[in-house]
Amino acid sequence: MKNKYRILKIAITVIILGFLLSFSLKKFGGQKITDNKISVKMNEKTPVYFIDEKDIREIVNKENPSRKVGDLNIPELEKKINALPAVDSANVYLNLNGKLNLDIKQRVPVFRLNYKGKDFYVDEKGIEFPISRTYSHPCMLVTGDVKKDEYEKLAELVDKIDKDDFSKKYFIGISKYKDSYNLLTSEGIYRVEIGDLDNIELKVKGFKTFVEKYLVFQDPQKYNMVSVKYQNQIVTTLNPYFKENDSILKAGHKDLAKTPVAVVKKASSTSLKPKENTKPKAVVKPKEKKKTPEKKTATKPKAKIKIE
Repeated sequence: MKNKYRILKIAITVIILGFLLSFSLKKFGGQKITDNKISVKMNEKTPVYFIDEKDIREIVNKENPSRKVGDLNIPELEKKINALPAVDSANVYLNLNGKLNLDIKQRVPVFRLNYKGKDFYVDEKGIEFPISRTYSHPCMLVTGDVKKDEYEKLAELVDKIDKDDFSKKYFIGISKYKDSYNLLTSEGIYRVEIGDLDNIELKVKGFKTFVEKYLVFQDPQKYNMVSVKYQNQIVTTLNPYFKENDSILKAGHKDLAKTPVAVVKKASSTSLKPKENTKPKAVVKPKEKKKTPEKKTATKPKAKIKIE
């Protein structure tokens, strides 16, 4: 019996709501949606300005030229707004007093990717969307052949950099060469090679240790690259154009020069001496000189090999 009463209450509630909705639509169907009856809210936490309230109002007026409540197709309007590349989600609904509400969440770029000469943004979900002519969002610039299945991990890396004061100070960009990622730094010309996108926290921690214990006491122009992609070790590459590196590089070249190298000389018939118990040696006897006509120079004697 209790279940029957519950079902009856639900049915009555639905009927009453349907009646109120139909009544409100009849009452407000002929009314016009004026500008003061349109409420646009941007719900993103990080302020972005790819679209603004003016853009949304123009779409509303275009989709409903008569501006009458009864002529407004809410599902179609919501579909149009959601189709905008910079929109993550849109919720459109009418109040019982005839006020049109539009709750919109824009996409927030995590990084800007330059790939094959084209620029576009990527959000935290790994979704691409085009840059705007009127607004440029400050975010990490990434270059190189980045695959779509790497977008989410790359977004996690950028998020970790943004949230860490040390990383945010040093890293201003990311580049990918072949299969290896590099972090571009704000000091010097060196790059930090991290390899793949795994164990990022450990790699950044290793670079931080190198900076605090060594790099702070040196000129940042000294290095071309600092690699932290190998486990439990840091490998540095010196900048050959940095004057103070000349002595180090020359010493390195000298050490290489001291390394014994096996030299193979080409044998010649005049330098080789036969060993004992070998074939009899060949004796070369010169030919007799041939008579040559006058006014002609004599040619050199040709060698003849004879086996004794």
